[in-house]
Amino acid sequence: MLKTIMSQHDSIRAVEWKDNHLVLLDQRKLPHNEQYVQLYSAEDTAEAIRNMVVRGAPAIGITAAYGLVMAARKCYKQYPSDWRVRLEAEKETLMSARPTAVNLMWALRRMCKELETIDGDPEGPMLELAQKIHQEDIEANYRMGELGSSLIPPSHAVLTHCNTGSLATGGYGTALGVIRSAFSSGKIEHVYADETRPWWQGSRLTAWELVKDKIPAHLVCEGAAASLMKQGKVSWVIVGSDRIAANGDVANKIGTYSLAVNARYHGVKFMVVAPTSTVDMQTATGNDIPIEERPQEEVLNVGNQRIAANHAQAWNPAFDITPASLIDAIVTEKGVVERPTPEKMAVLMAS
Repeated sequence: MLKTIMSQHDSIRAVEWKDNHLVLLDQRKLPHNEQYVQLYSAEDTAEAIRNMVVRGAPAIGITAAYGLVMAARKCYKQYPSDWRVRLEAEKETLMSARPTAVNLMWALRRMCKELETIDGDPEGPMLELAQKIHQEDIEANYRMGELGSSLIPPSHAVLTHCNTGSLATGGYGTALGVIRSAFSSGKIEHVYADETRPWWQGSRLTAWELVKDKIPAHLVCEGAAASLMKQGKVSWVIVGSDRIAANGDVANKIGTYSLAVNARYHGVKFMVVAPTSTVDMQTATGNDIPIEERPQEEVLNVGNQRIAANHAQAWNPAFDITPASLIDAIVTEKGVVERPTPEKMAVLMAS
């Protein structure tokens, strides 16, 4: 019954396999235009990931898995005797598309492990695995939605950052999945969403998803978050993650760290929601996570319109690191880790 209620707020799919190719909802065009990009190769898929047609760690991983399916099809048709060797270069093209999101590497490694068992044409079994990865992500999001919602006492509202919904995942969402579940069960009445500069994922994407699913929401500038907390308007900050280190440090969209600092000062709880595919036990701490720096034009311009003074320069890290000490709960499909430590993370990942 609960899942039926939750599904009423699950109307969007940004990544789809149709016939023999990949279709992505172009997130650069939202919210005013719903346009789709048709992809037929690993090269085009990597470019779509790099250029933010698709974004969000789980969605990037799923997209890369489908990209490898198309690469395997091409390599097998063109080089049937040594397609595995040829496929390595295609895999590296996908692997290097964005360096911070660990789900991309996780999905490609899982796909490549499947290759070891394949005789003959690889397309069929690889497509089956990519679709399984996609479906597993959706199911994990529903599970995380239930687990995260259970932590939230009835309250007026929560605050979120960036976009962690159906657009960033296989469907339903991670942090936004928790928010959808909490709203469906009457735990919260309202959502505040950071604009999330410089790509405006909050104003362009999260607000679009919330409006589409009829969940009441207000946009706020990042600089307004502390005042919002001081006035007692939110009980939790709920965010996603692009990579979680073995000690519970979290890499997420730039601005997450400042929210965690503000939340701790104001007595607001801080929740990170991500599948275990986002947890990188080979990375000891957040200091070891590579942080992608994107072109400075993204800060100097809005769209194609320059807003900064001529000759001004910009620093544009795409992510920051929130230390585990500022996190009240990490929610995964395997369970919840409260006040994360290396030992608690190890127990979670061994389960």
